[in-house]
Amino acid sequence: MAHIDYYFSVISPFTYFAGTRVAEIAAKHGATLTYKPVDIMSLFARTGGTPPGQRHVSRQEYRLQEMARTSKKTGLPYNPKPAFFPANGAPASYAVIAAQQAGGGDMQALVFGLLRACWIEDRDVADDGVIGDCLEAAGFDRGLKDSGLLAGAETYTRNLDEAVEAGVFGAPFLVCDDGEKFWGCDRLDDLDAHLSGDL
Repeated sequence: MAHIDYYFSVISPFTYFAGTRVAEIAAKHGATLTYKPVDIMSLFARTGGTPPGQRHVSRQEYRLQEMARTSKKTGLPYNPKPAFFPANGAPASYAVIAAQQAGGGDMQALVFGLLRACWIEDRDVADDGVIGDCLEAAGFDRGLKDSGLLAGAETYTRNLDEAVEAGVFGAPFLVCDDGEKFWGCDRLDDLDAHLSGDL
């Protein structure tokens, strides 16, 4: 049985555009999936990247074009300038970590709910109420937003270290247990083909 480590950021637009496909592809192939939220800004800093707002204007303009095209291709609407971006992704990431540990709900629905909150609903994913709503909507106890904060912080830090060690430099980023890596929502078809043995 294949295993996939899913590195992502709760504020990443291209993770949002991945929708629920990562979980769907994993389920299709009977692969296990570990959700590993990371601090994307720290990941950029440690792997030679630059936060979007600090990039050359040509890169910023191209990113906006890519987002518009990706929205059309995926059928997922978005706000190109959400009210709370970049938000502090740590509190929501801690909740994702706690939910994965607790079980009993839909992890992909939780992650996508948080991303929708940022990119569609203009809500602050650092807000306790928003996090609680997303937990509850995905079938988890909303109290998980307050549980295991120390463990969540430690895992969040460890996820970043593991991401750097695994060669991750952006989000979404999928690392298979055979060493194959897939970066970006536009590489999910490649992930599917790889797990099928066709690529």
